[in-house]
Amino acid sequence: MRVEGLTRRNVFEEVYERLFEARGHQHWWPGETPFEVAVGAVLTQNTAWKNVEKAISNLKKASCLSPDALYVMPIEQLAMLIKPAGYYNIKAKRLKALLDFLFLKAGGDVSSLSSMPLAELRQSLLSVSGIGRETADSIILYAVGKPIFVVDGYTRRIFSRLGLLNEGMDYDEIRALFESNLKPDVELFKDYHAQIVIHGKEQCRKKPACEGCPLLDMCTVPKGR
Repeated sequence: MRVEGLTRRNVFEEVYERLFEARGHQHWWPGETPFEVAVGAVLTQNTAWKNVEKAISNLKKASCLSPDALYVMPIEQLAMLIKPAGYYNIKAKRLKALLDFLFLKAGGDVSSLSSMPLAELRQSLLSVSGIGRETADSIILYAVGKPIFVVDGYTRRIFSRLGLLNEGMDYDEIRALFESNLKPDVELFKDYHAQIVIHGKEQCRKKPACEGCPLLDMCTVPKGR
C-alpha cells in the first residue's frame, strides 16, 4: 500500500472518506418504496440502470407496481411491461418467484422481512429461483434495511487495483473483508456501495481515467493502464 500511515484495517474507511469527499452522498437506492427497490434489484441484473428505470416507469404507468397487483398479473403481461430491462421473460419468472417468497414469508410486505435474522433472511432469498448473492444482498441492504455489504464487479476492479483483494477471492470472502473492516452501519454500506459504482463508471473503468482520481496515490496500477 502506497499511502503512508494506513493499515489494512483502516484503509477501507479511508477509501470511503475519499470517495465521499469527491462526490458527496449518493442517496441510493433510487426507489419510492421497499418493494420498488426489491423489484429494481431483480431487473438490474445484466443491464444498465437506465433500462430498469424504463421498465419501472411502465409498471407505474400501468398502476401495478405493488405486490398484490404483480402477484395476480399474468406472467406474459408482466414480461411485456418489463421488456426494456432485457431478458424480460426470465426476469418475469424471477419476479414471480420473489413474489411467491414475499407472500409466503411476509404476507407480501417487504418491510416485514426485517423481523427475520439476517443470516436466515439471506439464505431464504438465495433459495428463490434467479436470486443470486448480489441481488439478495441488494434487497437485504436497500429494501429491508439490514447491514450487509453488496459486492459487484466494480468492487472487485477497484479494490484489486488498490491491492486489497487477492486474485480469485469468492464473493462472500470479499463481503466478509469489508464487513470486518467497517462498522455494521446500514447507511454507510448503502452509500459506500453507491460510491464504488459511481467511481467504477466514471473513473476506475476497464481503461481507467486516472487524472483527478481521489484514490490515485493508493493505487498499485501504473497510471492510465
